[in-house]
Amino acid sequence: MGGFSVGGPIDGPAGEAGPVGGRDRVDVLLASARGGDGEAFRALVEPFRDELQVHCYRMLGSVQDAEDLLQETLLAAWQGLGSYEGRASVRTWLYRIATNRCLNALRTGARRSPGGAGYRSEVSLPEPTHRRSELSWLEPYPDVLLEALADRVPGPEARYEAKESVSLAFLTALQQLPPRRRAVLVLRDVLGFRASEVADMLEMTENAVTSALKRARAAMGPELPGSGRGNAPLPDSPRERRLVNDFVRAFEAGDVDAVVALLTDDARLTMPPLPLEYQGLEAVGQFLSTVALRDGVQYVLVRTRANGQPAFGCYLRDPRTPILHAHGLLVLTLTGDRIAELTRFHDNSLLPRFGLPRSLRA
Repeated sequence: MGGFSVGGPIDGPAGEAGPVGGRDRVDVLLASARGGDGEAFRALVEPFRDELQVHCYRMLGSVQDAEDLLQETLLAAWQGLGSYEGRASVRTWLYRIATNRCLNALRTGARRSPGGAGYRSEVSLPEPTHRRSELSWLEPYPDVLLEALADRVPGPEARYEAKESVSLAFLTALQQLPPRRRAVLVLRDVLGFRASEVADMLEMTENAVTSALKRARAAMGPELPGSGRGNAPLPDSPRERRLVNDFVRAFEAGDVDAVVALLTDDARLTMPPLPLEYQGLEAVGQFLSTVALRDGVQYVLVRTRANGQPAFGCYLRDPRTPILHAHGLLVLTLTGDRIAELTRFHDNSLLPRFGLPRSLRA
């Protein structure tokens, strides 16, 4: 099976022509940075900041952890300038540091606790169709942080795969891989690094990289971008707007039957970090009627986007007050003209990252 690549190297070997303006300029910036010029260092690494943060997010599943690891990466790069010999591009060198920092964090458990891990429902939850053995570390990623990356990807097919490579379905499956296989898959198939480059980054043999990639692809199966899953409507297309509008009307009205009518037969509802899954129309419908939309509970949904998909800040109506209180973030995964997955994040601390307030006035 061939790989896919949504972000191949944007500067060549040893940092030649790329976003910083060519090999000569890279050499000048490197010399200045090694002399202690912080502005030169920032000019050297700034073109890669956004993609490095997304890389850390893919590896860790957490926006907060990704931000922390990005800062660790840049600090390590600044402190390690003297040992950078220029045999690899600046981009490859930075990815080596970032990947190994992420692997260290995964190995030592030096990560933030997943937000919402202590969530307790006000009512008993129905028995899930599937229960994972561990909490999910996955958090949603604001689309506004992905816009600069999408602009660099040429062609509609490549842009579609770029969106798929940060989809919740892909990332959920990615988090199930052992860390080193996860790193190999991301570096080879998502970022387009050569096997020899990945072997050097991870201090593995090329044969070991090839074996790890084969195992990772087999485990990911249909969640690999470009592997033939049902096409979602293009962002902000008439198809997407129509489906999203129908969902908002049904959900805000508390009409469970109308919501279920918009779902695929195998639709799934999950609530990271809780290790619970509800799959199929009956299970999802039961959850909505007994928990989310029980007894006339009503929401106002404020639109945003996460992981290349439609998302909403959820605000709970209270008939006794005009204030609407935040109740987490809901992300839709669309397939064709239906909704394949509802992912509900109960952690209200995520909302400010999407420019959403903790409360609204009705």
